[in-house]
Amino acid sequence: QVQLVESGGGLVQAGGSLRLSCAASGSTLSIKTMGWYRQAPGKQRELVAAIDSGGYTNYKDSVRGRFTISRDNAKNTVYLQMNSLKPEDTAVYFCSAAYNSMFRNAYWGQGTQVTVSS
Repeated sequence: QVQLVESGGGLVQAGGSLRLSCAASGSTLSIKTMGWYRQAPGKQRELVAAIDSGGYTNYKDSVRGRFTISRDNAKNTVYLQMNSLKPEDTAVYFCSAAYNSMFRNAYWGQGTQVTVSS
Protein backbone atom coordinates (compact mmCIF):
# COMPACT_ATOMS: atom_id res chain seq x y z
CA GLN A 1 0.00 0.00 0.00
CA VAL A 2 1.08 3.52 -0.77
CA GLN A 3 -0.27 6.67 0.81
CA LEU A 4 -0.03 9.98 -1.05
CA VAL A 5 -0.47 13.40 0.51
CA GLU A 6 -0.65 16.46 -1.72
CA SER A 7 -0.11 20.08 -0.82
CA GLY A 8 0.37 23.42 -2.54
CA GLY A 9 -2.90 24.13 -4.29
CA GLY A 10 -4.67 27.46 -4.07
CA LEU A 11 -5.99 30.49 -5.87
CA VAL A 12 -3.75 32.42 -8.25
CA GLN A 13 -4.22 35.00 -10.95
CA ALA A 14 -3.61 34.14 -14.58
CA GLY A 15 0.08 34.27 -15.36
CA GLY A 16 1.01 33.31 -11.83
CA SER A 17 2.74 30.23 -10.45
CA LEU A 18 2.05 27.44 -8.00
CA ARG A 19 4.07 24.47 -6.84
CA LEU A 20 2.36 21.23 -5.90
CA SER A 21 4.03 18.61 -3.74
CA CYS A 22 3.11 14.99 -3.15
CA ALA A 23 4.74 12.91 -0.45
CA ALA A 24 4.50 9.14 -0.70
CA SER A 25 4.72 6.75 2.24
CA GLY A 26 4.25 3.05 2.79
CA SER A 27 5.50 0.54 0.23
CA THR A 28 7.39 3.09 -1.85
CA LEU A 29 10.46 1.04 -2.73
CA SER A 30 9.06 -0.34 -5.98
CA ILE A 31 7.19 2.72 -7.21
CA LYS A 32 8.07 3.16 -10.86
CA THR A 33 5.98 6.08 -12.00
CA MET A 34 4.57 9.11 -10.24
CA GLY A 35 2.47 11.77 -11.81
CA TRP A 36 -0.18 14.41 -11.64
CA TYR A 37 -3.68 14.17 -13.05
CA ARG A 38 -6.35 16.83 -13.00
CA GLN A 39 -10.11 16.90 -13.23
CA ALA A 40 -12.14 19.97 -14.03
CA PRO A 41 -15.90 20.12 -13.33
CA GLY A 42 -17.81 18.08 -15.87
CA LYS A 43 -14.66 16.71 -17.46
CA GLN A 44 -12.77 13.46 -17.30
CA ARG A 45 -9.63 13.09 -15.27
CA GLU A 46 -6.58 13.64 -17.46
CA LEU A 47 -2.87 13.05 -17.12
CA VAL A 48 -0.93 16.30 -16.80
CA ALA A 49 2.61 15.08 -16.24
CA ALA A 50 4.42 11.92 -15.25
CA ILE A 51 7.94 10.95 -14.25
CA ASP A 52 9.44 7.50 -13.89
CA SER A 53 12.12 6.26 -11.52
CA GLY A 54 14.79 7.04 -14.10
CA GLY A 55 13.68 10.63 -14.50
CA TYR A 56 11.95 10.25 -17.85
CA THR A 57 9.11 12.77 -18.09
CA ASN A 58 5.93 13.04 -20.09
CA TYR A 59 3.61 16.05 -20.38
CA LYS A 60 0.18 16.87 -21.68
CA ASP A 61 0.67 19.04 -24.74
CA SER A 62 -1.16 22.05 -23.32
CA VAL A 63 1.15 22.29 -20.29
CA ARG A 64 4.48 21.46 -21.91
CA GLY A 65 6.85 24.40 -21.46
CA ARG A 66 4.80 25.83 -18.58
CA PHE A 67 4.76 22.96 -16.09
CA THR A 68 7.74 21.00 -14.79
CA ILE A 69 7.51 17.72 -12.94
CA SER A 70 10.37 16.58 -10.74
CA ARG A 71 10.99 13.82 -8.26
CA ASP A 72 13.11 13.43 -5.16
CA ASN A 73 13.50 9.67 -4.78
CA ALA A 74 15.22 10.02 -1.41
CA LYS A 75 12.19 11.86 -0.04
CA ASN A 76 9.64 9.86 -2.05
CA THR A 77 8.20 13.17 -3.17
CA VAL A 78 7.08 14.43 -6.54
CA TYR A 79 6.61 18.08 -7.42
CA LEU A 80 4.74 19.98 -10.10
CA GLN A 81 5.96 23.49 -10.75
CA MET A 82 3.24 25.33 -12.64
CA ASN A 83 4.12 28.63 -14.31
CA SER A 84 2.17 30.94 -16.61
CA LEU A 85 -1.06 29.52 -15.29
CA LYS A 86 -4.22 29.96 -17.31
CA PRO A 87 -7.88 29.86 -16.25
CA GLU A 88 -8.24 26.58 -18.14
CA ASP A 89 -5.73 25.02 -15.73
CA THR A 90 -8.37 25.29 -13.00
CA ALA A 91 -9.09 21.81 -11.68
CA VAL A 92 -8.58 19.45 -8.80
CA TYR A 93 -5.08 18.04 -9.14
CA PHE A 94 -4.44 14.47 -8.03
CA CYS A 95 -1.11 12.84 -7.33
CA SER A 96 -0.75 9.27 -8.49
CA ALA A 97 1.83 6.53 -8.07
CA ALA A 98 2.13 3.10 -9.62
CA TYR A 99 4.44 0.11 -9.77
CA ASN A 100 4.27 0.23 -13.56
CA SER A 101 4.57 2.78 -16.33
CA MET A 102 0.90 2.89 -17.27
CA PHE A 103 -0.66 3.80 -13.91
CA ARG A 104 -2.41 0.44 -13.74
CA ASN A 105 -3.78 -0.22 -10.24
CA ALA A 106 -2.45 3.19 -9.27
CA TYR A 107 -2.61 4.81 -5.88
CA TRP A 108 -4.19 8.25 -5.56
CA GLY A 109 -3.96 11.23 -3.31
CA GLN A 110 -6.99 13.10 -2.04
CA GLY A 111 -6.61 15.94 -4.52
CA THR A 112 -5.81 19.61 -4.18
CA GLN A 113 -7.77 22.46 -5.76
CA VAL A 114 -6.03 24.82 -8.16
CA THR A 115 -8.03 27.84 -9.22
CA VAL A 116 -6.72 30.35 -11.75
CA SER A 117 -8.64 33.60 -12.01
CA SER A 118 -8.70 35.67 -15.17
